Amino acid sequence: MKKILVFSLLCFGLSYGYSQSIDKIINAKDVASIENVLASDSLRGRATFTNDIEKASNFIENRFQKTGLLPFPGDKNFRQEFFLSKSTNTVANVTIDGTVVPDSLMGVISFQPKVDLTERDSITVVKLSAGDNIRQKIGAILKSKENLLVLVDNSFERYRSILRHLGKESMTPKSNSIVFIFGANDAKTFNIHLENSVAQKPLNNVVGILPGKTLPNEYVIFSAHYDHLGVGKAINGDSIYNGANDDASGTTAVLELANYFKVKNNNARTIVFATFTAEEIGEFGSQYFSKQFDPSKVVAMFNIEMIGTESKWGKNSAYITGYDKTDMGKILCKNLVGSAFKFYPDPYTDQNLFYRSDNASLAKLGVPAHTISTSKMDNEPNYHKVSDEISTLDMNNMAEIIKAIATSSTSIVDGKDTPTRVDTTQLN
Repeated sequence: MKKILVFSLLCFGLSYGYSQSIDKIINAKDVASIENVLASDSLRGRATFTNDIEKASNFIENRFQKTGLLPFPGDKNFRQEFFLSKSTNTVANVTIDGTVVPDSLMGVISFQPKVDLTERDSITVVKLSAGDNIRQKIGAILKSKENLLVLVDNSFERYRSILRHLGKESMTPKSNSIVFIFGANDAKTFNIHLENSVAQKPLNNVVGILPGKTLPNEYVIFSAHYDHLGVGKAINGDSIYNGANDDASGTTAVLELANYFKVKNNNARTIVFATFTAEEIGEFGSQYFSKQFDPSKVVAMFNIEMIGTESKWGKNSAYITGYDKTDMGKILCKNLVGSAFKFYPDPYTDQNLFYRSDNASLAKLGVPAHTISTSKMDNEPNYHKVSDEISTLDMNNMAEIIKAIATSSTSIVDGKDTPTRVDTTQLN
């Protein structure tokens, strides 16, 4: 009995010491210090292609440098640079059944310098009718290689702004053109004249690594996107979409986790810490990032998206998208047994979140790549609004979530657990 008591006290002492150690590395004060920079008004919402996102990139690069990370193999620094084609529609003259369509009722996706089309040419008329699954239909429209004239029913009025700005950027510009017309029900005759200016725009992810001690050719990724919506129309005097939760919170987690694992300095597998650009305009940063790997060597990806607010279960909880796609979630839960924290399967499966975030590009290649989030997708009041500010976040809860990710991922980082792969034959 005495031996058992001594052993129990020893275990308690070790556990208490470990808790004290992780609390010193990951805590609400440090979390807030990072958030207060990334989500500040001075960074003006970190929109892609702006000086503001450049400032955010510099901040993350400096943090990686101070932490002691190394650049990704082949890169001279922490900037993983690539180019995106950006199309600006300069002329759009469209007539349908003899009526000129106002610019406000049009949306254009085209990377061709000049386009002239009528009903007699090779172009298909598509209708977005009331009751249609718009996400599914738009997905099919964007995948099409045909010229399309898309007639959008008035019931989709709230999507007008989105569709007007959709598809202006591309890594591989399409040869076809797509024109959305809002409020039109038919188009027996039409005449479309477009002129577009296309430019190559530089972008960069910020990526750093901790080389693995014994399994350096096996990778574990922690990621988030650092871009947001920038500056928009003023609402009650506020025009900055700070993106404190979306996704400065995830980026903060990546920076905290980088520091945590560097302090531990005993990772068997190589850890990659990645912050992506251009998520808000099409997940282009993570698409480029995914092409830099042999997917068979990526053991796991922890993508972190919007963890600044409480989940539907309250504090000390988060959910994992695509929970049933691999056994990674079960491994994380196993490693948290006895703690106050709990991971849950994604409760919003109808929204197909597993394939809607930066984990998707690698998941589609079979990598156990999941997103961890607390965002209440059926009721997140500040999502994509100017009100997504630092004051709406719970820094203490954020710190607990980051600590849970650190703790639960350790057996994977240490090479003791290897999650099963995504079945790519079942992609949806």
